[in-house]
Amino acid sequence: MELAEIRHELESMAKRLADFRGSLDLEEKRARIAELEEVMSDPTFWDDQQEAQKVINEVNGLKDLVHTYDQHVENHENLEVSYELVKEEDDADLREELESEVSELTAALNEFELFMLLSEPYDKNNAILELHPGAGGTESQDWASMLLRMYTRWAESKNFKVETMDYLPGEEAGVKSVTLLIKGHNAYGYLKAEKGVHRLVRISPFDSSGRRHTSFVSCEVMPELDDDIDIEIRTEDIKIDTYRASGAGGQHINTTDSAVRITHIPTNSVVTCQSERSQIKNREQAMKMLKAKLYQLEIERQQQELNDIRGEQKEIGWGSQIRSYVFHPYSMVKDHRTNHEVGNTQGVMDGDLDPFIDAYLRSQMN
Repeated sequence: MELAEIRHELESMAKRLADFRGSLDLEEKRARIAELEEVMSDPTFWDDQQEAQKVINEVNGLKDLVHTYDQHVENHENLEVSYELVKEEDDADLREELESEVSELTAALNEFELFMLLSEPYDKNNAILELHPGAGGTESQDWASMLLRMYTRWAESKNFKVETMDYLPGEEAGVKSVTLLIKGHNAYGYLKAEKGVHRLVRISPFDSSGRRHTSFVSCEVMPELDDDIDIEIRTEDIKIDTYRASGAGGQHINTTDSAVRITHIPTNSVVTCQSERSQIKNREQAMKMLKAKLYQLEIERQQQELNDIRGEQKEIGWGSQIRSYVFHPYSMVKDHRTNHEVGNTQGVMDGDLDPFIDAYLRSQMN
């Protein structure tokens, strides 16, 4: 990289940082941090642990944002100093080191920009993720288990906590359905990019003839909502069933009818929870999940109205997959919404989803 190119990169970084500062309103965020820290210093702060945790999560998120921005500014200033030194010394090793550091900061600013895109009302919330295999029995259920592993690996790479709310194993292999609660700042903001149908093409390990099979799994993603979210659920509109828990869950399963299934009759929405020992706690969690599902349905209804106004026609069905994972006759994962594709299928299945999420979120800003 020539010095003129490095100079251009540094000027571009300076402009991006200035734009970030204007978008962030840093002084307002620093004032909010001070305000919340004062709340945390109150002796009664931990009297309501659930509310206290919300405050702590907000403070941590704001601090992370402000600190990261300040760190990027400092790194840019250091690069400016290094640039002047390289210009004077004309040392090849120093220039190579500067090029490397410029590339690193460019990548970091790209990641920070993505972080800033998560500004929708519930982007910062935990995420509820459901996987439902399509037709195909064992083949599609095995594909669901592969996606379960993929999302678990991705969450672990983000230091997010994963809780299994409901798990129904397949008869031979895989899972019939699974519901995860993924806890972490901006979990929903990231994972909303994964909502849709995922298609797998591979040589089936369950086919003795070694034929190629195509399998589908639907991924539903919703934000975990607080109790104070105003979503009305009338008692007469729901049907509550209890049953004996099964599958993953610990020693307490298969001993009492603690698992809960709630059906919202007007929308035919069904949620299940069996992660807690107590039927009462499972019911509380299931009601939260139902709120989230009804919220998501309302968002989709509003979006459909906008699409109708714009004249957009989008099929909803197994033919409208958002992403294809091809293992045979070649290796490729392609997102059909953004056309982003990679050849390292194993890396994706090991949880390397950030490039797809990045491309989707950026596409929504255009």
